[in-house]
Amino acid sequence: MFSLVFTRRYSMAHRLISGGSTKCATPHGHNEFVTVTLQAVTPKPLDGHVNMVETFERAKSTWHRWIDNCVDHCLQLSDSDGLLDWFRAHEPEQLQRILITPGDPTTEMLACCFMAKLNTILAHEGGRLACVRIEIVETPTNTVTFEGDPLSVLPFAPPGSVWWLRADDSINDLHRQSVALTP
Repeated sequence: MFSLVFTRRYSMAHRLISGGSTKCATPHGHNEFVTVTLQAVTPKPLDGHVNMVETFERAKSTWHRWIDNCVDHCLQLSDSDGLLDWFRAHEPEQLQRILITPGDPTTEMLACCFMAKLNTILAHEGGRLACVRIEIVETPTNTVTFEGDPLSVLPFAPPGSVWWLRADDSINDLHRQSVALTP
């Protein structure tokens, strides 16, 4: 089976408040790489003419635009982080740049949220491809890889009710007036 694999780099900041590490509880940043592996939902033999599952441009354009415009340089916080209240009170205009996860924004959580988001986008774009593997390189020595169904490990949420289950530009659920991304 053919796979389409592509990588994108982004910068981010986060803090982890539940793990007991004072080092990671202090807001800090990383330059991360996310690599996704896509496969055809209904594999077909090459046709002797076009000979591709999907053009790379079509397969990655919405995903790359979301990473570049919404994820790059965002602050990643837990849905229970007290900094959210601070931003609400002092810098509400920055809330749109805060990616919020259920619990700490660990690389494991991001991998699942990102894979669910990408699969939602791909389904919205016709469902020809699905993300079957995601890898996030957090540092040169720390990488998380996820294969499987991200919805089996994420907290249950009805379709479209959380940002990772919407094919739009959202990274949190503070502003539900997100504009749908177009392929």
